[in-house]
Amino acid sequence: MSNITKTPVVSKKVLVPFILVTSLFALWGFANAVTDPMVNAFKKVLELSNVQASWVQMAFYGGYFCMALPAAMFMRKYSYKVGVLIGLGLYAGGALLFYPAAITEQFWFFCLGLYVLTFGLAFLETAANPYILAMGAKETATQRLNLAQSVNPVGLIAGLLVAKYFVYDKLQSDDIADFSALDDAKRAMIKVADLAVIRDPYVVLGLVILAVFVLFLVNKMPQSKEEGVMPSLGDTFGTLLGNSKYVLGVVAQILYVGAQIMTWTYIYQYAEAIDLANADVVGYEKIDVFAYQFIAFVLFTVGRIVGTAMLRFMSSGKLLMFFAILAGACVASAMFIEGIVGLYSVVGISFCMSLMFPTIYGIALGDLTEEQSKVGSAGLVMAIVGGALLPMLQGMIIDAGGSGVADTKIMGVAEVNFSFVLPLICFAYIAWYGFHVFRKHEEKAV
Repeated sequence: MSNITKTPVVSKKVLVPFILVTSLFALWGFANAVTDPMVNAFKKVLELSNVQASWVQMAFYGGYFCMALPAAMFMRKYSYKVGVLIGLGLYAGGALLFYPAAITEQFWFFCLGLYVLTFGLAFLETAANPYILAMGAKETATQRLNLAQSVNPVGLIAGLLVAKYFVYDKLQSDDIADFSALDDAKRAMIKVADLAVIRDPYVVLGLVILAVFVLFLVNKMPQSKEEGVMPSLGDTFGTLLGNSKYVLGVVAQILYVGAQIMTWTYIYQYAEAIDLANADVVGYEKIDVFAYQFIAFVLFTVGRIVGTAMLRFMSSGKLLMFFAILAGACVASAMFIEGIVGLYSVVGISFCMSLMFPTIYGIALGDLTEEQSKVGSAGLVMAIVGGALLPMLQGMIIDAGGSGVADTKIMGVAEVNFSFVLPLICFAYIAWYGFHVFRKHEEKAV
């Protein structure tokens, strides 16, 4: 323990590149946060079902899956800087595609923009995460990644505020009780205006990312120690597949990302169900779900800070297990306690999730060389596909009784409440993974 305490998390000689690379974490945090509310926005504007609207998440997180491995292969041959520049270029290009998408008014075009955007995010995450891990001693690698990831919630909060004040508050369709009941001309006019509202933040984002592209282009990024070393790709895959801590970690990451996106996406439907249940109550005010999402992101930020500090005194596996168990308790409460207390529980899940992504990442790559980590990182970034698949399954559960959020009851609770059984299963596995890592790897090392 004393060695861990004395070893600096980030040494002074790599402080500047650490800060520069860390800034990228806020960029994909922003994209995540501004996109999650778009599921509900597209549902209302384009009159989609919950399953159809979930294609937003399928396109967004599917892009990670498709591009992560090619990005890793590219970065085995070229530098991290080139990978970051390509990532920023694709990020900006995908965001700017929202302009022609709004003109065509085609849902698939918006999804295409998100798909290309996340090609860029796949490059950025595949480069940034292992680069941060390599910027110092192995024993502080997980702490270092948690520290870098603590900037991610800053982007999350900024994205949420943009989604609320520049999108949701300006959507005309959101103020109409029955949008489908309007005549065709009125609906068409509102649709054009609302799609422009959805478009604008992404176009501005694309221009900002281009400015960041120029910033990275003119700055010199240091090369990693093992840059240019090219072991056999077959040997690398064999090593990864033979490493149970890595393979089980990829599964844990798939389930974590799925649980995170389900929790952050369907908090809107959860709040909608509460509003419907209280619609006839005199004096009842509709829930400001963005305020609750904002609190969730603040708790997520606080959790990252607390978790990073706790990692100096507790092993990664044990802390991951405790946080996952606490998350499961919050999910169970959200499922079976209907009303505002259940919504509080949904918000509380974010604190518990805060350290999971970087901690699983650090654990899974902890025993690998840097070049193995480049390929291994791709598997963990591809695991983000859980954010595409699991929300769609949750949408199917919510649509079980119809396109509403509380059309039927399952096990005595509204379908939207019961749908949180999926995050519960995810956290149960993550708790087991943390326990497994502690018992099989960390406990023996003490």
